[in-house]
Amino acid sequence: MTIAQSTDQVVVRLENVRREFGDSIALDGVSLEIRTGEAVAVMGPSGSGKSTLLNMVAGLDRPTSGRVVVHGEDLGGLDEKGLALFRRHRIGMVFQFFNLLDDLPALDNVALAGQLTGSPARQARKRALELLDELGIADRKDIYPAALSGGERQRVAVARALMNRPALLLADEPTGALDSRSGEQVMDLLLDLNQIGQTLLMVTHDERLAERCASRVIEVADGRLARQRTLERTA
Repeated sequence: MTIAQSTDQVVVRLENVRREFGDSIALDGVSLEIRTGEAVAVMGPSGSGKSTLLNMVAGLDRPTSGRVVVHGEDLGGLDEKGLALFRRHRIGMVFQFFNLLDDLPALDNVALAGQLTGSPARQARKRALELLDELGIADRKDIYPAALSGGERQRVAVARALMNRPALLLADEPTGALDSRSGEQVMDLLLDLNQIGQTLLMVTHDERLAERCASRVIEVADGRLARQRTLERTA
């Protein structure tokens, strides 16, 4: 699997981002940059603003004030259709509970992401099969999600997220719904992806995931960036 991206490019920039929900402040003046090839883990207690931060970067939510720029795109200038296209073409998303379509087998779950961006069905299925093969589950291509293990479902979800060669892969608690063994497999997968150049932004409660896969950990508390630390990975 080859991920070719220019180095030292700012992929994500948040400028003094604030998000209010009524009287509650979810993000309070957050500024942040993520560069090509980084693997950044966002950690903090429930309600600290982690998921809101991820939703800002994904274009799933809009700031009350401030600016969010992803891969050169100022998300504040996009309408809802533009944001949907941005998500399909520029980012990949992996969720805690997989978000696979139960009535489609693994191969079609992955291929659909390509077809939604205009790839012909045959071309999309070819790339989907290549991704499943590279992730070690090509033999499960015709199996429906309900019959896959948690680790297998998360690998299908990662393949789907990589379908359109995103500049940025977002992962929301990617090991949260997995047993220990499956969680280790997904950690290995994310680490491998980052080591070949995929930029990652992960929200997690799992200290093991952060220590294993991240090059930088950002700790969030009360809607603010409380602390950042750089990690030297040995894996």
